[in-house]
Amino acid sequence: MDYQDIIKDWKNNKFRSLYWLEGEEDFFIDQVVNYAEHHLLSEADKGFNLTVFYGKDTDWTTVINACRRYPMFAERQVVILKEAQAMRDLLKLEPYIDKPLDSTVFVVAHKQGKIDGRSKMAKLIKDRGVMLSTKKLYDNQLPSWAETYVRTQGLAISEKACILLADHIGNDLSRIANEIDKLLVNLPEGKKIDESDIEKYVGISKEYNVFELQNAIGQMDMVKVMRIVKYFTANPKAAPIQMLIPALYNYFSKMNLLFGIKGGEKEMAAALGVHPFFLKDYTAAARKFGPEGTERAILLLHQYNLRSIGIGDSGNEDGELLKELVYRIMRP
Repeated sequence: MDYQDIIKDWKNNKFRSLYWLEGEEDFFIDQVVNYAEHHLLSEADKGFNLTVFYGKDTDWTTVINACRRYPMFAERQVVILKEAQAMRDLLKLEPYIDKPLDSTVFVVAHKQGKIDGRSKMAKLIKDRGVMLSTKKLYDNQLPSWAETYVRTQGLAISEKACILLADHIGNDLSRIANEIDKLLVNLPEGKKIDESDIEKYVGISKEYNVFELQNAIGQMDMVKVMRIVKYFTANPKAAPIQMLIPALYNYFSKMNLLFGIKGGEKEMAAALGVHPFFLKDYTAAARKFGPEGTERAILLLHQYNLRSIGIGDSGNEDGELLKELVYRIMRP
């Protein structure tokens, strides 16, 4: 069960007594907690039947006592424990979890960590309620996640716009969702989000970005590459070298996989974790660089990543490092 399944059940008036939300991805946890806090009860019922605790400010006896109360003038009450990882003696909630009250919906948000899955408490949670265990998405999953998020909001987005958004923001689902929400407010109903919309409302240039840089490198277009590098040098906040190098490393790593994959386009795209629409760009670049050129680029990216943080470098500016890096990648 993922976070959307929990919310879907709630919308269909299907409730369990306990929801334990844990793991590395705060966004999924926050979505469930936000819905529980703002939508499970009517405004009239919230005053008597909604209780919110913060782990660092409460204790296990107070939380259990709240959970054991019966709802007032309502079918159920909601008790939310935020930042549960900061509560002392958290494991002392075990007696209540063993025998939860049917009329209480108890939601526990335990971020940035998990309880021991072999423990008695973990087994009780799974038996008596719902455990949502979250983890960070891989970078290659971000564009697909962004596309799905847009679709759930009733709009569509181009593949290139998804990649542009994900590459610029990185693995921060909350920020990606916030930028998409900003687009939804500003765009007319039924509009398909494209690169121009990303440039206008998110502030990412559709011509000068990581996606365009890697494509220009893959096409061996030195003129375009240097034009983009010049822009990044003049606008260091647009794409810091510490963001560019991991993105290019990911690009060449995927390209390198192509030399060992057997199968058709569908299998190749799946192995790389890219949309089939972009596979032709990777295969064309792989033909230009070949196995040796691709491996050499990966080694250079590793070296320049160290230099960008001051290891083995005498203090070159980021712009100069980037210019030297891309030149050496394209002119062995």
